[in-house]
Amino acid sequence: MIELNKDSWEEHIPNSSGWAVVDFWSPKCVPCMNLMPAMKDLAEKYKDKISFYSLDTTSARRLSMAQGVMSLPVIAFYHNGQKQHEFTGEFGAEDVEKKIQEIIG
Repeated sequence: MIELNKDSWEEHIPNSSGWAVVDFWSPKCVPCMNLMPAMKDLAEKYKDKISFYSLDTTSARRLSMAQGVMSLPVIAFYHNGQKQHEFTGEFGAEDVEKKIQEIIG
């Protein structure tokens, strides 16, 4: 899982080809921190099929808001640089994995 910041975002997401999953999180968000190990496991499991990224919203507030992130946690799915789906609020790693499996067929 690649850690993004406001500078590296432009390099990785808008100009990406294929699918990317972005974990928007904050160290103060307990559900985010609880979800993080599972997201890292999913990133490892599907690394050959989907790109995984992580963005600390605390250090990238404007970018997060520009992406429509108003509450945490958020897992967003981008295809060719465009947001296609997101999970927000109450969801689990199994929901994210189900969406990944749906995407990769």
